[in-house]
Amino acid sequence: MKVLITDKMAEEAIELLKDAGHDVTFDEMDADKLLLEISKYDALMVRGRTKAIADVANAGAKGNLKVIGRAGIGVDNVDLEASAKNGIKVVNAPTGATASVAELAIGHIISLARFISKADSSMKQGEWIKKQLKGSEISGKTLGLIGSGNIAQHLAKIANGFGMKILVYSPYCTDDKAKKMGATLKSIEEICKESDFISLHLPHIPQTHYIINEEMLSKMKPSAYIINCARGGTVDEKALYDALKNGTIAGAGLDVFENEPPKNSLLLTLNNVVLTPHIGANTKEGQIRAGTVCAEQIIKVLDGDIPDFWVNKILM
Repeated sequence: MKVLITDKMAEEAIELLKDAGHDVTFDEMDADKLLLEISKYDALMVRGRTKAIADVANAGAKGNLKVIGRAGIGVDNVDLEASAKNGIKVVNAPTGATASVAELAIGHIISLARFISKADSSMKQGEWIKKQLKGSEISGKTLGLIGSGNIAQHLAKIANGFGMKILVYSPYCTDDKAKKMGATLKSIEEICKESDFISLHLPHIPQTHYIINEEMLSKMKPSAYIINCARGGTVDEKALYDALKNGTIAGAGLDVFENEPPKNSLLLTLNNVVLTPHIGANTKEGQIRAGTVCAEQIIKVLDGDIPDFWVNKILM
């Protein structure tokens, strides 16, 4: 069958599709060309650049399109409902970047605790401000996880190794699951009040929009830090700016933003924020895993099997 890949993909993923006997076309086509060409293909494989909107699903359904694969966790760029209405399965790779994102989150935590970003920039300006950079250990500190999925679980494992106390909040997390994570199940209000570091690990959907807002930030310790390597829009950036500016909290580590890139964001003016340009999943290993896991899901659909990571199943 014919598979169209419109975003850069790990060669290992492409070879996997070819080894399964599928005809693979790679073309970083624009939206207009995609609408014209998609009906010729049985599968579409994308990352974050391509927008598989309703028109794409509708056009694909006029031909042979059976599955849209997202080589990553988030499916914000795929219209799940339109795909389901057209009988098109949407699959993803939720396990691909687990280690990559969790490791970046712990990197932000350590950078904030030890002022690594500020130390580096000051040294490069010829300064020696050792006395101003008295940090803190993360051993013995409390890490609050908002979300309990694969990445949160992996981060909990790393943080436990550092001797951190772990709290977790998720409407889908049970006491037993929390215990397996080495964590204690808490309400989101308790997490905000008790944590020294809070790390978000959830999708941006209506229920999670601004889940960290002015009210939640006001409950945090003035010595606390917030880390978001999940999705922009889960944190109210205006409220976060005010909290950082006014000393309501000590700092933040952000890899994701409401608008990317975050041009003209006031957060760019603060020195108690560590910023990275949405690189959580951007490791060699993570990209290979995301691509190959997604390819495996596409192959299962094309072979008539049930995929492991079928995102829009409940809508079909």
